[in-house]
Amino acid sequence: MSADRKRADFGARRAALRRALHAKNLDALLVTDLLNIRYLTGFTGSNAALVVSAADSDGNEDGTVICTDGRYLSQVAAQVPDLRASIDRSSATALLTDDRAAPSGNVGFESHVVTVDQHDAWSALDAAPTLVRSPGLVEDLRMVKDEHEIGLLRDACRAADEAFALLIERGGIRAGRTELEVARELEAQMLDAGADGISFETIVAAGANSAVPHHRPTAAVLATGDFVKFDFGALVGGYHSDMTRTVVIGEPDAWQKEIYELVLRSQAAGREALAPGVSTASVDAASRSVIEDAGYGELFLHGLGHGVGLEIHEAPGIARTSTGTLLSGAAVTVEPGVYISGRGGVRIEDTLVVRDGGPELLTMTSKELILV
Repeated sequence: MSADRKRADFGARRAALRRALHAKNLDALLVTDLLNIRYLTGFTGSNAALVVSAADSDGNEDGTVICTDGRYLSQVAAQVPDLRASIDRSSATALLTDDRAAPSGNVGFESHVVTVDQHDAWSALDAAPTLVRSPGLVEDLRMVKDEHEIGLLRDACRAADEAFALLIERGGIRAGRTELEVARELEAQMLDAGADGISFETIVAAGANSAVPHHRPTAAVLATGDFVKFDFGALVGGYHSDMTRTVVIGEPDAWQKEIYELVLRSQAAGREALAPGVSTASVDAASRSVIEDAGYGELFLHGLGHGVGLEIHEAPGIARTSTGTLLSGAAVTVEPGVYISGRGGVRIEDTLVVRDGGPELLTMTSKELILV
């Protein structure tokens, strides 16, 4: 793993959130999504709430308080030494009623993750602030990765690359093995390569199963002549990699070569379209048009890609219906596919970072058709 990885600057992330609060005329934000709390503080416990005050400033965050329960007393002190911590099992409610911590005025809350019942309970509290629906404020910040985050993504991608190379080198992809056997071996090798865990359940889809975009591995046996589609990722420091490669056992037939080369050209077009200021829909169109022009448009069954980071699927989405614009520093996937039901399918996926001078490729495994 990288020895020169930059440290996370949680204070800078909270400062960016305060600027967003000012722009929305909010006095504070009550953060209850655990991944957003991790992004803003580094805290990794399973119960927490955080109030970020717009009145705070760099070096003076007296109004910003994290609350968790007694299980995490020492953990919160170690992970979040720069903020005041409150200990109470009902974390969010405690922050709204704490004489020292309770925010006042217009207080945003994460309405996309808070239940109606929870909102009603908060609203019924004595001296409750004015609660303002504020979905996606932290997620908008998370779209643009800092260099610390990009370092973690590089390490996650490197672990996945190394594991896949070793799987091929050791002859792990061969006729007679089951999808499940191959998937478990690949997952073990990602851990051996330095991953903390896997990004999601590894997809190994052989033969006709490769035409199912999100097939789950089964006891199906790999056979000579099969497409075998791999969609997998490694988890490092909370950050996910995502890569898809499709291989052939033995020599490919003409139809397999045709659709593989088609998807390869489509994927290259999508990668080349990535740039700051470009609409996500136009990136999808650049890739999709290659497949549509070849007459396979109806067999491209999903969007082109998605953001990746603390979650395996996060903003921005890259699809025909997307309305967003790419920003420099966004980490995204580009993953076109063609799926012929009952026969087989191809998907090729990379994780990349949008940069001013062209996208930075993080998944380095060859995209040429691999024969095993």
